[in-house]
Amino acid sequence: MIAIACDHGGIDLKEATIEVLNELGLEYMDFGTDSHASCDYPVFGARAAKAVASGECEKGIILCGTGVGIGIAANKVKGIRCVICTDTFSARMSRLHNNANMIALGSRVLGSELCKEILRTWLTTDFSYDERHMRRVQMIMDIEAGKDVE
Repeated sequence: MIAIACDHGGIDLKEATIEVLNELGLEYMDFGTDSHASCDYPVFGARAAKAVASGECEKGIILCGTGVGIGIAANKVKGIRCVICTDTFSARMSRLHNNANMIALGSRVLGSELCKEILRTWLTTDFSYDERHMRRVQMIMDIEAGKDVE
């Protein structure tokens, strides 16, 4: 199950996102919004992030004007590793090396076709489980838990 959410600035990429999820046969839960009416991105980013952090959803896709605000909000939820992404290489590496469990995209930055390519790449790339990448992801989680990693 994939969590999806957006604010009014990201609504224009929501249809492209759902199209890719349907194409890949992935089920999703929609955490809003569904209109262009001004709303607060932290609300929607947090809703999706909490669903991913709790295990209710495996991954999350969040959208706002740039991807930045909603991505920052999601990253405040413990257990979330959200990449703010504008290209397929970063999307691939965020899964392969960082085991990112959420991706944030911006509708004022990306066209719908690039959005779809980024999502296809991100959703079909698995974490490498190489020892060094596992160690580094654990270090990220340790930092989140307030531990010293030096």
